[in-house]
This record gives sequence, C-alpha cells and structure tokens, in this order.
Amino acid sequence: MLSPRKIVLDTNCLIASLSRHGEYYSVWKGFQEGKYTLCVSTAILEEYEEIIGQKTSAIVARNVIDLLLKKKNVELIQPFFNFHLIEADHDDDKFVDCAFAADAAYIVSNDNHFNILEKVTFPKIFVLKLREFMKILEEE
Repeated sequence: MLSPRKIVLDTNCLIASLSRHGEYYSVWKGFQEGKYTLCVSTAILEEYEEIIGQKTSAIVARNVIDLLLKKKNVELIQPFFNFHLIEADHDDDKFVDCAFAADAAYIVSNDNHFNILEKVTFPKIFVLKLREFMKILEEE
C-alpha cells in the first residue's frame, strides 16, 4: 500500500475537500490531523487563492492560505526545474515541478491531463485520483 507522507494536491481536489458536507472532506480533515504533508510552491498557493476566491470569497481564500502557511505539515517548495510535461495544459506543470522538487509520493488530481505522466520515465511522478487518496487515508 502507498504511504501518503508527502503529496501535492491539485487545486480542484483541495476545493473538493474543503466542505464539511462534501464527499471528500476526510482529505481536508486528514490534513488538519497531520496524516500527510502537503507540498506547495508559491505558484500553487497563488492558484489556490485565486480559484478558492472565485468559488467562495477573497476572505475565505485568504483564510485557507493563511492556515496552510501556519501548519507544520506544509512544505513550501522552490522548484528549480521546469519540466513542461503537461502538454495539454502547461498551467498544471507547477504541480509536477513541485512534486519532483519535494520528492513527493504523488500528485493527487482528478485532472486527466496528468495521465501523460504514466508514460514519462524521468522524472517519475505518480498520480492518484482524489477517491484513491481518500481510501488510503481512511485505511490508515
């Protein structure tokens, strides 16, 4: 079984996990309980804030970012490589670059653009769907 020690969480998966009434809330709860380390870069945090702000409000977005920056199980990563592996949407490259720089176990994403990573031998980045990651957390 895979261990969820260090992960990179795609923006849509983060948003899907935030609501207490949502199907994936256990992922956010697991984060709050320190069950895994969330690896982020400045570019990822900026995207989180922008998209959460669009879906809710700027205040909610700022509160989420502030909480992330205060948690001990968040690693702020500075990627030094830009692999440009996600041809279908280069905006997703920041997640790959962060995962590589952090030596993360995997990226958690429901975005099919990441499927290309199955064919890439270097850097080897694994991707899990949000539901798969949630099951791993629940089994531990």
